[in-house]
Amino acid sequence: MKFDIKEEEMIIKPYKAAGPIYIREQTGFFQRIRRNVGWLLMLSFIAIPWIQYNDQQAVLLDVATQQFTIFGLTLLPQDFMILAMLFMVAAFALFFVTNWLGRVWCGYTCPQTIWMLMFSWIEQRIEGTRNQRIKLDKSAWDSLKWRKKIIKHIAWLIISVLTATSFLAYFIPAKTLYLEMFNLEWSGNTSFWVFLFALCTYGNAGFLREKMCTIACPYSRFQSVMFDKDTLVVTYDHERGENRGARKRKADPKALNLGDCVDCNLCVEVCPAGIDIRNGLQYECINCGLCIDACNDTMDKFAYSKGLIKYASEKQMAGEKINPFRLKLVGYGALTLILVVSMFAWMLQRTPIEASVLRDRNALYRVNYEGLVENPYTLSIINKTQQPMNYSIKLTGLKDAQLRKANNIEVAAGQMKHIPVTVIADSYSLQSKITAISFEITALQDSTIKVSKQSQFFSH
Repeated sequence: MKFDIKEEEMIIKPYKAAGPIYIREQTGFFQRIRRNVGWLLMLSFIAIPWIQYNDQQAVLLDVATQQFTIFGLTLLPQDFMILAMLFMVAAFALFFVTNWLGRVWCGYTCPQTIWMLMFSWIEQRIEGTRNQRIKLDKSAWDSLKWRKKIIKHIAWLIISVLTATSFLAYFIPAKTLYLEMFNLEWSGNTSFWVFLFALCTYGNAGFLREKMCTIACPYSRFQSVMFDKDTLVVTYDHERGENRGARKRKADPKALNLGDCVDCNLCVEVCPAGIDIRNGLQYECINCGLCIDACNDTMDKFAYSKGLIKYASEKQMAGEKINPFRLKLVGYGALTLILVVSMFAWMLQRTPIEASVLRDRNALYRVNYEGLVENPYTLSIINKTQQPMNYSIKLTGLKDAQLRKANNIEVAAGQMKHIPVTVIADSYSLQSKITAISFEITALQDSTIKVSKQSQFFSH
């Protein structure tokens, strides 16, 4: 058997034409949802560092002092578990949503998508519509082209710097950061990070754009593992749409042996990833729904029913019902719920004080001039609250023993203090050479803030 296959037919075509993607601006139901969600997230991103709580910045991730403050809750390196659980909750919640609704995270809430489409919106206001931008890029470099390009890039750079500064306000107190910015007093370290994040924003949203989603982002690569036949994704109704072809608005498609797709190509022109959804589900699709809005507009103009492109699962397209209790979806949801409950249970058990006891390594004990046995210790107290605290130390487990310590034990907010203490006892009153003892540390401002640490007392 002989196969006559031309060489050019063996070449796999890319998912889009080479060159930049010129996104056509689109309005519609899903575009309004995306823009409203995008504005809400952007404004929240900018506003959160300015929220005050107890006369302090409500959310401050102070890496320099290794303190994360979130609405009165101060997390220290010792609280790494809660941060790890938070990341796990976010991961399983993302898996749950992906299995249910596909890549809606990418299409509606991902910072890369929000900033990419915002940069595209600015580009359209300065350089014009899709056709005008294509014409401008193909034209010679005259004064008009230079002016539009310079204005666009200046606008992009301003937004990039503001984005980087807003991001850094989560790690440096916002008032200090912006005051130093207006006074041109940024340190070299602050300037470096602002410049770096601004450069990343400018490059990602202005130039890389969809390449970050299709090439760099790992999520687009492993998302198919979380999909199943019940996952809702942007889908083209092939049976209804084919054969596709142009026609007059009042023409009867059945008489022309055509489907409902008029081959206007708008679904491709509005797509941020530049794909043709009519070719089937592709990993580049970010489920933003812009092609649905574009197609519905066209269907309205031709008086066809909407939904030629829609959110639908493979089962729905085959005429079957979705199974809302499938094992994968229920499993992701259950794991997310378990982690959330575990995280809050851990937080409820968390005490705003942490302490440790360290014995003197030089000697187990010493005998003073009165013949009494002394054991020196060092108590390390960590104040996890947001205000300075005074503490009392009480010794239990050793009768008639003396506790020598500082009179005033004050620990600043979020700080650790080492307190040297000495336990003194008469060896004749002890029943053994090693006695278990406990140090009870209690906050004077709030007696519910306390902790007990065990140690041992040695004698001859």
